[in-house]
Parts: sequence; C-alpha cells; structure tokens
Amino acid sequence: MAVDARGIREAWNEIPSPGAAGAGLERFTGNRMERILQIVIALGSAALGAQAFLSAISTMSKADAAHLAILNLVFLPLVCMIVACLTGHFVRVACGGFAVAYMLALVLWPAVVISSGRGAAEQPWIFFLVNIGVLAAVAAFPFGLQFVWAAALPLAYGWVRLLQGGFSQEYWITTAFDVTFTLILGMVLVSLAWMFRSVAAGVDEARAKAVETYAAAAAATAAEEERVALAALMHDSVLAALIAAARAESDREKDLAVGMAREALTRLANTEASVAQEGSDEPVSTTGIVAELRRTLSEQGADAVVEERGEPGSVPGKVARALVLAARQAIGNALAHAGGRGLHVIVDAAGAGIRVIVTDTGPGFDPDHIGEDRLGIRASILARMAAVAGTARIASGAQGTTVTLTWEAA
Repeated sequence: MAVDARGIREAWNEIPSPGAAGAGLERFTGNRMERILQIVIALGSAALGAQAFLSAISTMSKADAAHLAILNLVFLPLVCMIVACLTGHFVRVACGGFAVAYMLALVLWPAVVISSGRGAAEQPWIFFLVNIGVLAAVAAFPFGLQFVWAAALPLAYGWVRLLQGGFSQEYWITTAFDVTFTLILGMVLVSLAWMFRSVAAGVDEARAKAVETYAAAAAATAAEEERVALAALMHDSVLAALIAAARAESDREKDLAVGMAREALTRLANTEASVAQEGSDEPVSTTGIVAELRRTLSEQGADAVVEERGEPGSVPGKVARALVLAARQAIGNALAHAGGRGLHVIVDAAGAGIRVIVTDTGPGFDPDHIGEDRLGIRASILARMAAVAGTARIASGAQGTTVTLTWEAA
C-alpha cells in the first residue's frame, strides 16, 4: 500500500510532546466520577426533597408567611441544585447556594417557626434535608470545608430541635439520636466522596504518565527511524554517485555519473517524500530485482554478473526495494574497498522467500570494528533488512567478503 508523504507529515505532527502527552486525558476518570456523584446527588435530593416537601405542605394550614418564606428559601435552591446536577451545568454554584441557604434556614427556623406557635411534638420537615445539605457541600466546597459542613449542619439542627422543645428533658434523647445519626452519615458521605475522587485522580495520573511515556518512546522511535532512513538515503545516493564519478572513463560513463549525481541532489532536496515513498506493497517479481541489480552494475561500470537461481516468484514491493538498496550498498562497498575483485551477485528465489548474495575476493574487514559513524553497513544494509523483517549476514576475512540478504514470507 502506497504511503502518502503528506499523511506521514500529519501523523508526525500529531505525536504529542512529552510535556503535552496525556493533557487531554488527565481528568478523564475524575470527570466521569464527578458526573456520577452529581447524578447520585440529584436522585437522592429529589427523593428526600419530595418527602420533605410533602411533610411541609401538610403543615401549611398552620403556617404563616414566615414559614412560607422558609419553604421558598429551602426548596427553590434545592430545585436549582437538582436541575444543575442532572444537566451537569453550574453544579458547584447551585450546590453551594443550597448548602448556604439550608444553613441559613436552620438558623432562622426558631425565629420564624417557633414564634408562629408551631409545636415541638412533630419532627420538623427540615430534618429530612440535613444530609442533602452535606451532599451539596461535597459537590461545591473544598475538602476541609466539607467536614466542617458535615459537622455543623447536624449540630445546628440539634440546637434548633432543642430550642423548639424548650430544652425539655424528653427531647434530649431523640435529638441526640438524630444528631448522632446525621453526623455519622454525613462524615461517611464526605469520606466516600473523597475516596472515590482519590481513586479517580490516581487512575488519571497513572494514565497520563503511561501516555507521556508512550509518546516519548514513539517520538524517539520515529526520530530514530527517520534518521536511519535519511542517513541511508543520503549514503546510497551520494556514495553511488561519487563511485560512478570516480570510475567514469568513457563519455557514457561520465553521463551516467552526472545523471546519478543529479538524481542524488533531487532525492536529497525531496528527502521527506523520498523517505515516505520507500516502496509499496505491490508485488515485484524476482526477475525485476535481478534487472535492477544488473542496471546498478552497469551504472557503476562494474565487471560482474548477476546470477539468477530458483524459480521466478514475487515479493512485496517494500521488500524488493530494501533488497535492491541493501545489495546496491554491498556492491558499492565491494567496488570501493575491494576494487571490484571477484564481484559476483546471486539472486536465489527459494520457495516463499528470496536470498541475495554479494561476494568479492578483496582483503576483507572486521564487521565488529566498524565505526559508529559508518552507516553503509548499519543503516543501508542491516537496518534496511530489519525494517522489512529480513536478515543480513556479513562474513568477511582474508579470502574476501560475503553479504547474504534473506527474506522469507511469514
């Protein structure tokens, strides 16, 4: 499949830098957890709010305008909080407004309700919303203030309840039970919310670190692959042109050298496109590989032949190009360092694979002592074959050098 150079550039530009990696995901789990908490708060508030509202309506015949004002002060912010939690908009503002309004209603309860002559025998409807006030604080306030609210609301209710009962002894036990229950439940709610948020924050942090590490590795790998490909491209084009120019004697050979130099300059000027178009997956026949290697020998003026063995077959285009370029580099090395003595190329199509062998009878060298800056073998031969899941073996000694390039279908 052909590779589009523009697509390569776009993909490269989309690789995030290590500092920016995970930025879009750093609050993913936290946001999901907040949304779940908001839905739970909305449902719980609707259920307990309906219960409190029915209880309040049942006493409206005994209530005055002050009691009606308390109803509006409590239930209007409550409705706004439920709508905000369901829609996910202005949640902190709405929840904070209800938490403050409910605390204010508790403070005003003795003045506007007890003074109206309401009895203390019945449990006031405002009690049903104590923990809803705590949940509102959980959604709106910082962690420390959540605990303050979880403790302050039950205590304020207990004071109002005792005040409503004239601090009679019969109200102490029931009031203490109500306050203890709501206090413990409020602390549990705050602790659970903190635990869920901490777990979500831990997941987000781990995800962000993983994405950042992956992005850094991907960027480093892409940069290394581009460097190797670019180095191989420069080495193949420039070295081949220089060798051809050095060996050119006849007018035809000089023209070929000039053409190769022009091609090298063109490829270097369009490096990005050349790297992106290293070859397609369209099948290439082994006969075509042989023809390309014979053309290489002809262009470089080498007195050698390409021997074709086995049954003709085909290989993927990228594999064919890697084989040709790696073999061209081996041929160039033989011409440059062995003077082309005993140069012989064999293309052996064996079964589902192919093998290209380049031999010479030069003085040889030690492959283990190649300098790091010498890319002819590392980039143009070993790296090219490894990139297409092939192998390259180099055997060199006093009798000469043999480069064996092998690729087998999976």
